[in-house]
Amino acid sequence: MRILLVEDEKKVCELIARALKAERYAVDVAFDGQSGWEMAEAYAYDLIILDLMLPVLTGTEILRRVRRKNQEVPILILTARDATKEKVQNFEAGADDYLTKPFAFAELLMRVKALLRRGPMSRATVLHVGDLEVDRLAQQVKRAGKRIELTPKEYALLEYLATNPGRVFSRPMIIEHVWDRSFGGLNNIVDVYVRHLRSKVDDPFPTKLIRTVRGVGYGLSEAAES
Repeated sequence: MRILLVEDEKKVCELIARALKAERYAVDVAFDGQSGWEMAEAYAYDLIILDLMLPVLTGTEILRRVRRKNQEVPILILTARDATKEKVQNFEAGADDYLTKPFAFAELLMRVKALLRRGPMSRATVLHVGDLEVDRLAQQVKRAGKRIELTPKEYALLEYLATNPGRVFSRPMIIEHVWDRSFGGLNNIVDVYVRHLRSKVDDPFPTKLIRTVRGVGYGLSEAAES
């Protein structure tokens, strides 16, 4: 995994980079906004960690530029600013997470790992897979124009699969995203909820979208199974 760290406080930058490298991540660093933007533009990163108060180009400007070019790379904001209005503005601009200084390195690493587990994610407000439509703002699902009623967990599972059509997600990945890492329930909870989803999303329709890869996990793709 390759991470870009853009932070103008060199001591802080070195400490963060050292902590990330200790976790075996490859880390590129930039100490000003212009250099950070040039590196983000030139290379494919798995995650960008971005300070807001940078010389030359602000972190917010880098965030906007990156999002115009790349909607999928996760971006974690680091800043001493904690005003709610500013947080909202940066989330609306495309930030995925926000960590206010000073912070504990354990928390930073936890957030980094959580974002990397998610992987590239679609930011579209309405997701389409075949004739399936997932409206992320209204949290409503339709197939072939027909409204499908789902429980909150069923919806969360379907949305997660729909963000990366064609990708297969393992059961641990699904549990960590849809439930959380502390979930201590049934080992087959994912299989149970996939069966629930199939009964509502696939069974009433001739084309089956939910894909099972034996021994691996589940995915969602057009014409996945007949």
